[in-house]
Amino acid sequence: MSTLLIHNAHTVATQNDAGDELRDTSVLVRDGLIAAIGPASQMPHTADEVIHARQHLLVPGMVNTHHHMYQSLTRAIPQVQNAELFRWLRGLYPIWAGLTPDMIYTSTQLAMAELLMSGCTTSSDHLYLYPNNVTLDDSIEAARAMGMRFVAARGSMSLGQSQGGLPPDSLVEREDAILKDTQRVIERYHDAGHGAMTQVAVAPCSPFSVSPQLMKDSAELARQYGVRLHTHLAENDHDVAYSLEKFGCTPAQYAQDLGWLGQDVWHAHCVKLDEHGISLFAATRTGVAHCPCSNMRLASGIAPVRRMLDAGVAVGLGVDGSASNDGAHMLGEARQALLLARLRKSLEAPTTDTQGRRAFGCDSAPMEMTARDALRLATRGGAQVLGRSDIGQIAVGQCADLALFDLRTLALAGAAVHDPVGSLLLCASAHAAYTVVQGRVVVREGELTSLELGPLVEEHNRLARLLAGP
Repeated sequence: MSTLLIHNAHTVATQNDAGDELRDTSVLVRDGLIAAIGPASQMPHTADEVIHARQHLLVPGMVNTHHHMYQSLTRAIPQVQNAELFRWLRGLYPIWAGLTPDMIYTSTQLAMAELLMSGCTTSSDHLYLYPNNVTLDDSIEAARAMGMRFVAARGSMSLGQSQGGLPPDSLVEREDAILKDTQRVIERYHDAGHGAMTQVAVAPCSPFSVSPQLMKDSAELARQYGVRLHTHLAENDHDVAYSLEKFGCTPAQYAQDLGWLGQDVWHAHCVKLDEHGISLFAATRTGVAHCPCSNMRLASGIAPVRRMLDAGVAVGLGVDGSASNDGAHMLGEARQALLLARLRKSLEAPTTDTQGRRAFGCDSAPMEMTARDALRLATRGGAQVLGRSDIGQIAVGQCADLALFDLRTLALAGAAVHDPVGSLLLCASAHAAYTVVQGRVVVREGELTSLELGPLVEEHNRLARLLAGP
């Protein structure tokens, strides 16, 4: 029976139902689960490992709900730096056709290193390209080596350009092969239990890269096995136009027609989700992975996150692929979500009440999303979107997924003394001092414990050059 003690934390932002923020508090972990929380003076002072946290803010490990980790190999590719989504994809598909199993393994490790060092403990990853004998196993093995809690989304593309889809024919798979391999990875890897480290989701890539029949068959397969469903939806104007032209309906209506709404489904982006779509998502408890940095990078727009939340839609955060965000810093993503929500509100047209008084968007924009709202999205929101009730908060019985941030850093100077939680989201995004997954310290004093970062970066850069050319 192993124990870990987070001793005398300056502040603990629990993210429990009451939103409690505790001072001078210790957290005892036993066998990967939170065993006790209480005033430091009343808690044990010893354990198998002790982290002295008097100058630290403790938060739940953050949850990343959408990623394409292989894309870290193609960051900042010059020819697509200034492209919108569809042109960006068309420019990168030929490069991604050269992906190998080693590239998937190494890029997954690098992406997870970034996430872990930013305080993220759980991540999904949407792998929808399988050239050159690549399999989802490559990602799962990398996650296990890194010690990260992982939702491996078995993506797919079956609709090539010759059939009206966006990807080249050389990168699509046969639908029967897709379903067979998806069943294989579910049966081999998916764990539905409390504290599961590896889960599998069924994840056709998008309405413009798979057939309606594959969407239906995928939903049937997922529900047969009790696993979750994931895809991209309503990401930009071209995405919506494609659905209207090909299917005669909006993306949300298309999802409804195919059985792709429900509490076991989450969609990435939803930038262009209209009011009817928001109502459908709320009524069916369908989740959304909000990816603010990617949406800005590709100029897709600003998702109506506050309207979704107010309607009752489950919303979490996603860093999205590292070739459309060019980074994987979950705390930075939460900060960006806060800023972007306020910007969206400030751009609304002025209103006039019955007495002729005018109100401008900027008047209420600062309350559109608070620092604590953003932290909630990054923790409890992400857990809800992934269907996990065992992560996302600091409470007895929860998985011991934790992140500690040093309040004495340059970035937080003059801020943490006033509000440790607010400073974490409003100031320049910090790296975690400690990250703990299932009670195991995977980042200690800002350094990874599972591998040396220098050799990983060197190998990753070698593979990036090999994939994309000089």
